[in-house]
Amino acid sequence: MSRARLQQLIDAAAAAGLIPAGEQATADGGRPWPVVLLTGLGAWLAAIPLLGFVALATDLVDSGIGAIVVGALLLAGAVMVLRSTGLSLFVEQLAMPGLLAGAGLIAMGLLDSGSETVAATVMAVLALGVAAAVPQAWLRGLLGAAAAVLAWLIVTDLAYGGLGLFLPPGVVLHVQLGGWIALLGWQRRALADGRPGVAAAIEAIGGGWLVAVLAAFALWSGTTFLLGANMGVGAALELADALRDGPGRAGAYLPGAWAMLSALLAVGAGLWLARCWPQLRQPWCGGVAVALAVLAAFMPALGAVLLAAAICVVSGRRVLALAALVAAAWIVGAFYYQLAWPLAIKAGVLAGAGAVLGALAAWGARTATATAAAASGDATANGVDATASAGAVVARGSRGAGWAIALGTVAVVLVAVGAIVQKERLIAHGRPVFVPLAPVDPRSLMQGDYMALNFLGWGERPGEDPDPFALDNPRLVLRVDARGVVTARRPDDGSALQADELLIRLVSRGGRWVLVTDAFYFPEGEGGRWAQARFGEFRVDADGKALLVGLRGEDLAPL
Repeated sequence: MSRARLQQLIDAAAAAGLIPAGEQATADGGRPWPVVLLTGLGAWLAAIPLLGFVALATDLVDSGIGAIVVGALLLAGAVMVLRSTGLSLFVEQLAMPGLLAGAGLIAMGLLDSGSETVAATVMAVLALGVAAAVPQAWLRGLLGAAAAVLAWLIVTDLAYGGLGLFLPPGVVLHVQLGGWIALLGWQRRALADGRPGVAAAIEAIGGGWLVAVLAAFALWSGTTFLLGANMGVGAALELADALRDGPGRAGAYLPGAWAMLSALLAVGAGLWLARCWPQLRQPWCGGVAVALAVLAAFMPALGAVLLAAAICVVSGRRVLALAALVAAAWIVGAFYYQLAWPLAIKAGVLAGAGAVLGALAAWGARTATATAAAASGDATANGVDATASAGAVVARGSRGAGWAIALGTVAVVLVAVGAIVQKERLIAHGRPVFVPLAPVDPRSLMQGDYMALNFLGWGERPGEDPDPFALDNPRLVLRVDARGVVTARRPDDGSALQADELLIRLVSRGGRWVLVTDAFYFPEGEGGRWAQARFGEFRVDADGKALLVGLRGEDLAPL
């Protein structure tokens, strides 16, 4: 931010009575990013001997209490360095490895000496304390996000059993969002009381907290449209599966609490925008709010995210507003995969919402044009020719919106077309193989358009647990018989393949390795037909990438 822009913000805050009048922006003391990057790299390299010395002190660090003591000393020293003024950039960067090492040792000691819940609780409080103590805004944001994740783990059953006070993930996330809103109220009181330092700390910590909560809301909704098939994001997909499959999941349609809460929060977002921006108090804007509230009733995470977006937009937090809108787009895309709704209803809801929002946008554009023309007429009646300027403003706004819509449409089309072309090429040129199926679980057919798949002989890879954070998924060597039916032979070790062998790449789902997917979708009402399936039909390329293209019955007969 330029010094002139900063001074404008200071003057605006003084005019609003938030800070004393007469405050001046200080000179920009920022450092060029290449200097910061190279200095930080040198500091991390210089810290390696220090961290090695700590690791070699096994007699002290091996015990839980010893690790806590050493970690606390490192952490305290790092915080003191980060709080100091007049230090060189190298020394400041050198404190970061010490901060991470200290926190890691404390966590290790807590896990060794007590329960996981106690460790998560202490580390969450410690993260907030360190965030309040250090002056670096970016570090405060990271620590705020870490505190949000730790606080969430404490009271859910997705890690360590929680406190024995199991709460569904959705409840915890909504409470955390309410905590961020409460922080904003505390920030306003701090500004009114003349404590800008407290307000600045709350802004940075709360921003990191909100980003973590928004990401969790998105993952709570499940995998978004086209993501799982086109990106190697195993960690995010595994976490999304865990969040979605737990009690209180966003994918489950609860006709009462979740739908009503989400719709009410979406309405609250619209009311907040109308309260803060009177120009939005128009019929077409109300129609947009109603349409989004209806969508939110189908998507339990959407209402809270829209409320966060509205608050951030009104308060000028543009980066956080963008993060909230990205989370909202993820949630809408995830609706495509929600099994609680038939595909026809999902398609109707999304198509209907798109049509309504498009019509309301056109109505809004016509209203803006009419308003500009009326203002131009009033100015002309007063002796001022404002027609040209008003028309220019409307034209610039229309062109900008048109370009934004066009670029967004092109990007979506390119992603979708790329995925389709990739899969069509694999279907056309991939090698057909067949994998035996275990007996179908009849409970999975109760959805009407979905069947769980369990391939015979395909569990976890022997000797290795699925790691969703791995950069590359493992591959197995398969033996192919004369009919094209495959059986697992050995993990791929890079050795040459025999004539009757091929490679296939595995993916991690639900804590186990599977072939491409663990589900097969079919038109509603055809469950009886697909219940006779005995083989999964795949197409596999030379690199081991596979695609499920259908199911076969006894003796590989087409269904």
